[in-house]
Amino acid sequence: MANESKLNKPWLIAGWPGMGHVAITGGYYLMAKLGMHLLAEFSTDELFDVEHVEVKDGLIRTGHLPRNRCFVWNDPDGKHDIIVFIGEAQPARGKYPFCQKLIEFALELGVERVFTFAAMATNMHPEHVSRVFGAATDEATLEELKQLHLEILEDGQIGGLNGVLLGVAAEKGLRGACLLGEMPQIFAQVPFPKAALAVLEVFTKTAGITLDFTELAEQSREMERQLGALLAQVEHTFEAQSSGEEEAIRSEPVEEERISPEDRARLEKLFEQAKQDRSSAYELKRELDRLGVYREYEDRFLDLFKKPE
Repeated sequence: MANESKLNKPWLIAGWPGMGHVAITGGYYLMAKLGMHLLAEFSTDELFDVEHVEVKDGLIRTGHLPRNRCFVWNDPDGKHDIIVFIGEAQPARGKYPFCQKLIEFALELGVERVFTFAAMATNMHPEHVSRVFGAATDEATLEELKQLHLEILEDGQIGGLNGVLLGVAAEKGLRGACLLGEMPQIFAQVPFPKAALAVLEVFTKTAGITLDFTELAEQSREMERQLGALLAQVEHTFEAQSSGEEEAIRSEPVEEERISPEDRARLEKLFEQAKQDRSSAYELKRELDRLGVYREYEDRFLDLFKKPE
């Protein structure tokens, strides 16, 4: 399955789509900024089913099973390589068998530590600093997290594969941790890059990696501004209604956004830039998300990380 025979003391980060897009944002940012390349495609088709098909211009497209891919960065300093696992979806059933297979694969690669990223929804305001909560599979890793002055998740549950994978890792004696970035519960279904930024800052300290966070920080500030303004508007409306004021709330009809030829041309330019410099791939990812066409371009985007032959 893997196309590299020997990795140097690798660490694995596993991510799936989830609340706040914390795990996926963190994974893609690492892939882009570290210049990762495709290591292997992880197949567990028997645990997935086709849940829907895409419709484009009235035509139904063939459905496909979710893909699971691993990308690798070879540490030039020789401390430990980094593997990022990106899963397109979590299986509706068979989460435990899925995690068993992924951990078996990780052990074959010599993985020494396993990390998952997730969101922690609280009553925080979008403008507040995102705290990072942590839980570990072992006492040594837990002590490391405490040294970083995180909020230790003393009790509770970690849902989905973010938790189950670490449970299986613990069974196999692998060290690991889940890092959860704080985000506003009221915006749980909205991407919240500030939480991903907070998680990555903690992870890079743990891993001893230097990373340029400029783009992610800019994206975090912009989202903070947008959500802060939206929350202020909602609070104002609620206060007006509570005081008995009759205030008409007008909303402009939202037209379905269609990508323009100019947008397509800009995307092509960004793809070309990313081919030449993989560190610019995150800018491309942001634009694909903004235009709502990432799923259309997903395979092409991830192909940017294939190792040159």
